Amino acid sequence: MKAGELCRTIIVDDEILIRQGIKHYINWEQEGFQIVGEASNGQEALELIELTSPHIILTDIVMPIMDGEELTRIVKTKYPHIEIIILSSFGEFDYVRSTFQSGAVDYILKPKLNAQGLLKVLRTAASRIPSIQLVNKELENTLTVGQIIEKLISGYDADDHSELILKAFPNRYFCLLGVDYKRHPSKGNVEYVANINKNITKAIEKNLDHVVHYSFTAEQSVNVFLININKDQIPLVIDLANQISDSEPYIGFVLSEEFTDFSKVGMVYKESLKKLLQYLYYLPNQQILTQQALPKDSPKCSPFNLDRFTNEFMHKRFDSAFSYLVDHVTELSGCFTTDIFEYKSFFGNIIFNITILLSNLGYEVKELEDARYIYFNSIEESSTADEAVKLLNLFIEESKKCILSNRSHLDNSNIKMILQYIDEHFAEPLSLTGVAKHFHFNPSYLSNYFATHNNEGFIEYLNKIRIEEASKLLINDTITISKISEIVGYSDHSYFCKVFKKIKGLSPSQYRRKNI
Repeated sequence: MKAGELCRTIIVDDEILIRQGIKHYINWEQEGFQIVGEASNGQEALELIELTSPHIILTDIVMPIMDGEELTRIVKTKYPHIEIIILSSFGEFDYVRSTFQSGAVDYILKPKLNAQGLLKVLRTAASRIPSIQLVNKELENTLTVGQIIEKLISGYDADDHSELILKAFPNRYFCLLGVDYKRHPSKGNVEYVANINKNITKAIEKNLDHVVHYSFTAEQSVNVFLININKDQIPLVIDLANQISDSEPYIGFVLSEEFTDFSKVGMVYKESLKKLLQYLYYLPNQQILTQQALPKDSPKCSPFNLDRFTNEFMHKRFDSAFSYLVDHVTELSGCFTTDIFEYKSFFGNIIFNITILLSNLGYEVKELEDARYIYFNSIEESSTADEAVKLLNLFIEESKKCILSNRSHLDNSNIKMILQYIDEHFAEPLSLTGVAKHFHFNPSYLSNYFATHNNEGFIEYLNKIRIEEASKLLINDTITISKISEIVGYSDHSYFCKVFKKIKGLSPSQYRRKNI
């Protein structure tokens, strides 16, 4: 481990939301730490160790495939220099005690997890690593070129090592070539990455004369080559990356603009290369992505109107709601400057909202609820926007199947509620618009819905109910016919008589005489 670098940390937890929360609790780099990888179980964590050489592992206890207890035991046996912090719930203390026996440094209770507590245990772990020097500590004067590069990349200012740098880098220009392995099916398999890095190194040395280069791991599944070249060799770097990309379609390449000041390595990495690596998520088909290849004007995306989407859903205008969602996602996916975490969070939130809305409408959504966590995981692990969009489209199709399979049952349920409401409120001045508003239906939709499911229109049904009630009252000759018309909901006596005769074949007075 090199002095002065950020303290590399891996987060291991099978719950995405926990991992995301931990990542956003503190400003990691400002505090002297760097998250270099995430894993959902101990087995994945062991693979990451080989790739990222972490100083600290922050791990959950209960996980599938390999739990935190076994992970701690294996790590402390094979990598005793790595410090381990345990995440646990209240009922897992026996497991925690076992990890302490294996060498864990500290633990955090998940229900009490906060920024202050997290930073405290991280500092405790870092303090056990003698060579770690966190923020604001002096760097020793015996640095190698590689250590100086890593220090600059980590955000520290480098001391004056001009003589060493001039000797190491004889050429005038520098550029950073980023190699992203996230799209590869192996998701950054250690052996695969090492092999490709070796091939890139050979290609650079074979095709670029008098070129000096250093490589380093910037983040999980990303390797960076610092290349020291002459001005006229920059196009050759692009050609070289294109050649490698032709034979390795799952690798993404990004190239920074050239610069002449070695001390700007960290700034170029942060301000140029990291952004280009982010843009690859939206632009995966670019063989090599450069700043010059991007549109001059960054695309803008309109905010998603959740109220509009919800309103369409509540009125069961599902096709309209889904069409609006798909159009927005298409527009959003074209905005390559969108933060990837925000992009993926939108997908997760909309999936959550769809299941809640369907549940509120009375649909049976258990299968959707069970499936949504699989979608959450898959979207979180997606390496391109296209992957995330395909997953969302699959969920929309599942939602449509849910709607269709439930429709017959819900239609019967809804019509029963409407008929019951009319039966209970027929004496009031009911109208189709009023009833539609009460049940959150569009009036024209309710009119068609009523006729389809009850074989008669809204007015016909309302009149039938009123006249049946009037018939019962007419048998009692102490109530005037005029009063009866008011009781059953008619403000116009003559209209009541007309409707009564149409339905019963007799006028109200004739009906009374016949039945008394």
